[in-house]
Amino acid sequence: MKSRVKWIEDVCFMGESGSGHAIVMDGAPDIGGRNLGPRPMEMLLMGAGGCTSVDVVMILKKSRQQVTGCEVLIDADRAEDHPKVFTRIHMHFVVRGRGLKPEMVERAIKLSAEKYCSASIMLGKTAQITHDFEIVEEAQTQ
Repeated sequence: MKSRVKWIEDVCFMGESGSGHAIVMDGAPDIGGRNLGPRPMEMLLMGAGGCTSVDVVMILKKSRQQVTGCEVLIDADRAEDHPKVFTRIHMHFVVRGRGLKPEMVERAIKLSAEKYCSASIMLGKTAQITHDFEIVEEAQTQ
């Protein structure tokens, strides 16, 4: 896997993925940024959220659960001193579907956290990561 990060100006950088996608990352105005994109540490959290969400949806589908949506709300704390690593991350999953079994959703989240999600497992080396979830029942369409 490869990527490239190129300095644009001030504290603004363009990240390019090996798969051909690009994103602007920028700092806050108080450090010279213009707030043109997410902060690099925000990108880490979004990456972990994306990684675990892919796992959860795939596991639920393979378990023949009728999942129609998945959102993960992430709340994190960082260390006060440098390096300001994440010390606590909480992931709250909102899973939508029809007839979803809570034990299957819990199992999918646990499998992602403990076995499949490389990003979360890496972040778990410095942060205490916790999870919870809620299920939103979708109405049957006629």
